[in-house]
Amino acid sequence: MTSPSDNLPPIEITPKDLSAYRSGNRGVDYVHTFDSGRPGPHVIVNALTHGNEFCGMIAVTHLLEQSIRPVRGKLTLSFANVAAYHRFDPARPFESRFVDRDFNRIWDDATLDGPDQSVEAIRARELRPIFAEGDALLDIHSTSHAVPPMLIHEPQAKYAALSRHLHSPLHHVLLPGVMHPGRPLIQFGAYGRPDAAPLGVVVECGQHFAASSGILAISITMRFLDFFGMIPADLAAQYQPEAGEPKRYEVTRVVVAQSADFRFAQPWIGFEELAEGELIAMDGDIEVRAPFPRCTIIMPTRRIQQGRDVVSLARPV
Repeated sequence: MTSPSDNLPPIEITPKDLSAYRSGNRGVDYVHTFDSGRPGPHVIVNALTHGNEFCGMIAVTHLLEQSIRPVRGKLTLSFANVAAYHRFDPARPFESRFVDRDFNRIWDDATLDGPDQSVEAIRARELRPIFAEGDALLDIHSTSHAVPPMLIHEPQAKYAALSRHLHSPLHHVLLPGVMHPGRPLIQFGAYGRPDAAPLGVVVECGQHFAASSGILAISITMRFLDFFGMIPADLAAQYQPEAGEPKRYEVTRVVVAQSADFRFAQPWIGFEELAEGELIAMDGDIEVRAPFPRCTIIMPTRRIQQGRDVVSLARPV
């Protein structure tokens, strides 16, 4: 089932041929690590967690094509769910998000060490030891609706300096702990632990297939690398954050469709602010209502599936 809003967005970015990047240097397809030979962090930039989110592909291919290398530490560039990426059909652009299951909901040990033989689980097992090496991970995404870009991370003190440095996108969404049915990549291992140093951040760069999403992905990637001292200062200076004060939201609930008859009460797009008690959706015969004043809708899905998350609810902070 899809959501009530099924109008297809303009496709301004189309898939590139990634075959030149298949043979990396880590023994895992589509993964490249560059070592500066100088002490420093291991920073990972990941694209294509979802196969139809091309902005990350634009950013990672830019780094490869421009031969951008770390001036300290190590830089790993990865294309994650390439199998889904290769299935893209412009007539059905939302269908190549994944092959068998959401790649961004399988990053727990029970799944990775279990019997799951989905395309996504097999690929995640290949990437797990590489992601586990990282001191910082930028996971680049886009959204199905045309909403403001957003930065997503845990509301932990270890993220404060990075969040200030990145500054934009000007919508910051704080995700406290694993609230989805399945662990997202940025909460894998040490990235999600407040007592561990590694940092995992998602940037949602705007609507799928929008040219602006690729431009933003490059800019945020450069500022992310600059925070860790990975690129020269003159290069970093070319990528300035957007002016303005960030708006911050903390997710308080992730709504999971309990029935096959889940339907939104309105064609929500995202960042709508609802009064307490306002109807959000019907889950079969059960009403889903805003649980508090100024309840903010975050990323309502277009692909409603029973047992899967369909929307997050957040409070402005």
